[in-house]
Amino acid sequence: MIRGLDRWLASYWKTRHQRRDRQHGEPTDLLLCICDHFEPKRGNASPARARARVQEWLDKYPVLFDQFRDSDGLPPQHTFFYPEDEYEPELVDMVASLCHKGYGEVEIHLHHDNDTAAGLRQKLLDFKRTLHDQHGLLGTDRETGEVVYGFIHGNWALCNSRKDGRWCGVDNELDILRETGCYADFTMPSAPNETQTSTINQLYWASSTGRPKAHDRGVQLGKGPQPSDSLLMIQGPLLLDWKARKFGCLPGIENGNLQHSQPPGPERLKLWMRANIKPFSNSSSVFVKLHTHGVHEPNQEVLLGPQLVQLHEALRRLSDADTSFRFHYVTAREMANSAIAAKTEFNFLDTSRKYRYDSPRVRCPASLRN
Repeated sequence: MIRGLDRWLASYWKTRHQRRDRQHGEPTDLLLCICDHFEPKRGNASPARARARVQEWLDKYPVLFDQFRDSDGLPPQHTFFYPEDEYEPELVDMVASLCHKGYGEVEIHLHHDNDTAAGLRQKLLDFKRTLHDQHGLLGTDRETGEVVYGFIHGNWALCNSRKDGRWCGVDNELDILRETGCYADFTMPSAPNETQTSTINQLYWASSTGRPKAHDRGVQLGKGPQPSDSLLMIQGPLLLDWKARKFGCLPGIENGNLQHSQPPGPERLKLWMRANIKPFSNSSSVFVKLHTHGVHEPNQEVLLGPQLVQLHEALRRLSDADTSFRFHYVTAREMANSAIAAKTEFNFLDTSRKYRYDSPRVRCPASLRN
């Protein structure tokens, strides 16, 4: 048995009809979002090394990717989920400078262990105010003006989902996130990690149950009204990859991870699209949320090198060869806005509808503005 497959194989079988390959001429809007567990101090890096890692992003990202434009005229977007537990004002300012030039946005990442609900709440409230007030980051709710954020849990242990209780400690974490302004969680998938949910390849609402791993199941977007006190869960693709067999017979796992051992490429793009993650069943949109640990030297070779360039070239070729195929580089916030807009109005490309980004330097095409 492939490690951890028992946690999601039943769901994979039940949702087999969801998965399908796109046909030439089929109207398609691909929303691509790269969510980065952006950890400059990874591996107990020295201050100088952490700064050099971030500087490499500032130096290389515009040079490599400004040549590309999506169907709305925007360059590739990168969402930097910055860890609260690694906060350094200088490093955040460096990342913010790249975002303010129009290449992405910053959201919240958190590693914690043996925490309490009160401790978690304070960490999130303090960090979101710091990012917003001192660095001009994070979005605001268009209706209330509240500072809001997207979230990825460190060590994948969202809602105390490890069996040993490590790297979290808060069973009602979904409530704390929602109450402190989290608009969506982007942690999943985590396979083959034990924290992987049985729900896969979905956009859904999850509510606290008073027990660990409350996000294991929820109400799928488009299949019913949003439950009260629920949080939007945006998952990336999780599939069996029969072209990457192990031992000649067992399939590999496609989990949307971009790293040195899993570089992007046209074949993986087909799999990501085949997961067919949509806000409602007859939508022309396909949500592809990928994840990475970008501030790690072996991975930086992929994220800031020719392999990711080739992915953008593949998207451009698809669009040039088939006018029915459109692709959109979106941030985590824009992907959540698209999902929420689809839920309420079936207008999935209104990426600025609910959660607004304050910086006037972040470009937004006229077709996506309110």
